[in-house]
Amino acid sequence: MKFASLIVKRLTYAIVLIAAVLAINFALIHAAPGDPALVIAGEMGGADAEVLDEIRKAYGLDKPVYQQFLTYMGRAVHGDLGQSYLFNLTVMDLILDRIGPTILLVLTALVVAILIGTAMGVYASRRPDSVASGAVTIFSLVGYAMPVFWTGILLVLLFGKVIPIMPIAGMRDVRISGDGFMAWLDVAHHLVLPAFTLAIIYLALYSRLSRASMLEVLGSDYIRTARAKGLAENVVVYKHALRNALMPVVTMAGLQFGNLISGAVLVETVFSWPGLGTLALDAILGRDYPTLLGVLTFSAILTIVANQLTDLTYRLIDPRLRSR
Repeated sequence: MKFASLIVKRLTYAIVLIAAVLAINFALIHAAPGDPALVIAGEMGGADAEVLDEIRKAYGLDKPVYQQFLTYMGRAVHGDLGQSYLFNLTVMDLILDRIGPTILLVLTALVVAILIGTAMGVYASRRPDSVASGAVTIFSLVGYAMPVFWTGILLVLLFGKVIPIMPIAGMRDVRISGDGFMAWLDVAHHLVLPAFTLAIIYLALYSRLSRASMLEVLGSDYIRTARAKGLAENVVVYKHALRNALMPVVTMAGLQFGNLISGAVLVETVFSWPGLGTLALDAILGRDYPTLLGVLTFSAILTIVANQLTDLTYRLIDPRLRSR
């Protein structure tokens, strides 16, 4: 019963938060300079003032902003995010078509960053004064300092010009069709550079975080007691210490999920990855309010879901939290 009420409370919180994010995004987008009617008219080859007024009326742009927002909210509740000005398709269809590649990119980068970063941090914590630990520290500082777009451009130049062994644009090779094993292998091949570009900054972050957390845990009383009982070092490190040391890593992973999505915008642009990032960029350049708002709303939903999953992961890692 307590768990059910907790779920209801968090769902309510999530709905309120999504509505607030949507309202803020709606206000900011409509406060930005530019007129979507001019963009739509430009696609038609230009128009006079009378035609522009007709376009604004047809898309509801002639109404006050608060009325546009209430109308949008009413439709959004029923899954209608409007019609794209730029692509002349429903926003929901555009998002459903692009969200798969973005989730694939973000989750791959997150898993790679957590697994490799944590492994590096744990290794460095067991030998804090070694050359390997220093190398992990240097790599972490360099990786964290490099912006994702800069890393992406360097990789494009390296593997597109100097060592042309990796695809540097798109998600699929047009010469490979179907959904068989070769098609999936081709997608994985195209995914390597974008995922690594997005992962490297967070890989550096998790390696530093896990190293610091493991050093703190390994110096605690219960670890000394476990060693005094004669337990094997691997059992002490990976069964007793690592579980508690993972808590800060899980926290950071949940908090950084939104940043991963925002970083994906830059990565997708550099590598022409057909996800929400490139869709958002096209919407910004084209003043496509409904599409941009839909992308931001879905990004907020993904971030909120990630935060809830982070809390559930806490309870799996730490049994003390399961009864709360």
